[in-house]
Amino acid sequence: MDQALFLKIFAALFAIMNPIANLPVFLSMTADRGAGYERKVAFTLLISLSLGAIFIGVTGDAVLKVFGISLDAFRLAGGFLILLIALNLISGEKSKAHHGSEEERQNVDEQDNPAIYPLTVPILLGPGTISTMIIYRGRVTDTPQEIAYIAGVAAAIAVLVATFFAAPFLSRFLGQTSTSVMSRLMGMILAAIAMEMMVSSLKVLLPGLA
Repeated sequence: MDQALFLKIFAALFAIMNPIANLPVFLSMTADRGAGYERKVAFTLLISLSLGAIFIGVTGDAVLKVFGISLDAFRLAGGFLILLIALNLISGEKSKAHHGSEEERQNVDEQDNPAIYPLTVPILLGPGTISTMIIYRGRVTDTPQEIAYIAGVAAAIAVLVATFFAAPFLSRFLGQTSTSVMSRLMGMILAAIAMEMMVSSLKVLLPGLA
């Protein structure tokens, strides 16, 4: 397994999906419904995220080919989008790309099970997450990298869902301060990953810069 690729994929997805920062979101959507309901939502989330990741991994390259978009052009656009999300995390704001507009957030209370909408889409499996998966999928060229890609995505989803399953326990120890610190730390990591994507793509698209 390509350990470097595994760590990059895991770090990028962990920073974007940000289990600690999104834990209060999960708790607010399952409040006063009991531990059984929280487990139901977390399990549904595991299924939906897994299916979404498989779909993206299988169709990501095909979508780029259909629209005639090169991987480097998509990596530049994806890196810019991820940078915007990172800046929102650093400033403590919610990204509309992942958390939706005000009108969309008003529909949350109408959902019987928020695992699909809005938790999976758009909060956890939003444009930034999808872009990251497609970009790293495009780098896979051999079996060790294929294993690293699958393992990195699976590990990020596993940590996220495990955090939500442990929500009743973790909520006793995680306050606003720790959540804010984690959010900004993830934002810095995500910004660095976004810059690496953008610089790498620019070197290919504009060889004179190298």
